[in-house]
Amino acid sequence: MPRPPSRKPFHRGQPPRGGRPSGRPTDRPVRTLSAREVVFRRIAQQTRRFPDLDLEPLRTEGLNERDAAFAHAIEDAVLRRWITLGYIAESSLSRPWVEAETKLQATLLVGAAQLLLLDRTAPHAAVDECVEWAKRSIRPGAGAIVNAVLRNIGRLSRDENGEIVRRDRWNDGLDEIPLSDGTALALTDDVMPRDPLRRLSVATSHPLELLRAWMKRMPMRDVRRLALHGVATPPTILNTMFLREPGLVEGFSEAHGVPGHRVFTGTRAQLVDLLSSRNDVWVQDPASTLAITSVSDLRPSLIVDSCAGMGTKTRLLAYTFPEAEVIATDVSPARFDTLTRTFASHPRVRVVPHKSLGDYNGRADLVVLDVPCSNSGVLARRVEARYRFDETRVRELAGIQRQIIADSVPLLARSASGARTGAILYSTCSLDERENEAHVAWADRWHSLRAERTTLRLPEGGPGEAATAWTDGSFFVLLR
Repeated sequence: MPRPPSRKPFHRGQPPRGGRPSGRPTDRPVRTLSAREVVFRRIAQQTRRFPDLDLEPLRTEGLNERDAAFAHAIEDAVLRRWITLGYIAESSLSRPWVEAETKLQATLLVGAAQLLLLDRTAPHAAVDECVEWAKRSIRPGAGAIVNAVLRNIGRLSRDENGEIVRRDRWNDGLDEIPLSDGTALALTDDVMPRDPLRRLSVATSHPLELLRAWMKRMPMRDVRRLALHGVATPPTILNTMFLREPGLVEGFSEAHGVPGHRVFTGTRAQLVDLLSSRNDVWVQDPASTLAITSVSDLRPSLIVDSCAGMGTKTRLLAYTFPEAEVIATDVSPARFDTLTRTFASHPRVRVVPHKSLGDYNGRADLVVLDVPCSNSGVLARRVEARYRFDETRVRELAGIQRQIIADSVPLLARSASGARTGAILYSTCSLDERENEAHVAWADRWHSLRAERTTLRLPEGGPGEAATAWTDGSFFVLLR
């Protein structure tokens, strides 16, 4: 008997060449994900990566505007209060949080965020969808676990009438959680840690190791203020210092306490339209602006912005020094591409590959180093940075920062006699002395660079405080 013709196997879900799998119609409609399902998938990915969270924005294609906003609200609540939510969920689990499957963690984080932080969400809808997701995506028995934990959290966060109770302010109690608007969510039981520092860690969602590091360098009142700063939702602040038509933004912004800045109060569509139609206004916190404005009295002819990132400080440099040529670059290919597109038609900003900086040795009157750092001064904006904090990482960053300074010294301009005339403007958004003041002493010892205009700015603003007083934290120093 002749052998039947052989068939090559195909991977599940892929049709064999020339046809489709039997019984699998290709015209079956694809089910649209709900807002919660979009977030479930995203947070499940994040729990696998934690604490090194994915920085890509949440993708909400297929959702209408209202559902997309809801999905973003859930994700933001989870990321901003990860430690808070995990701690409260763990109090109803029969095992430690770290031993739970990552998908179970994700489901509980999404559910707890809605019950505790999004008070317009119907509790039964939040619980029911979490339970169904757990059954489908983890295992059938996981639904019962999720149901039990979330119903406990529901009872913890609501009074006997099923209503959320808010207090006027957070008083560091065992039965309350601080909220971004300055109020506090009252809990029905004393579940928060009794140790004051651990309670601050859980209540504000800052790792205990980070708070301990701050306590080595500042009094407890400043540690507490910094932690609460991270609870607040930071405002969008516009740099309007060079806006040619100031009245253009008055209808959807209000004056910030720092001149030349305004707090944006309009819609996302208005912001996108404004930024895409003009190059004389951009988003920038006053703390970031301060480093450049502090040297506005200088008269450089050639500026090298060697850690230009997305180009925010590059743009400010070009406006602040209208007679100077600005050389901008970044080691990140993605950021370099952004710089290239942003300044493609700018007459005085030239974007060059980082490896080409040597072409400017001995010519730079000002070298701007906005170096990579721990971001400890901007944890309200870069919430993911707080979770990845550890001492080893700070030491590694400090080593990278010193190397960047050393590599920049040859760029500095020299006089005809060989004397160094250029200067380095070193800046970070860190509050850690090891990334800031320690480098000043090091640069003096090893490169004979003297420090001028040294400034450390602590973050300002917190839950319930005026957006017009908000600033991030930053450090800068002029070395020459």
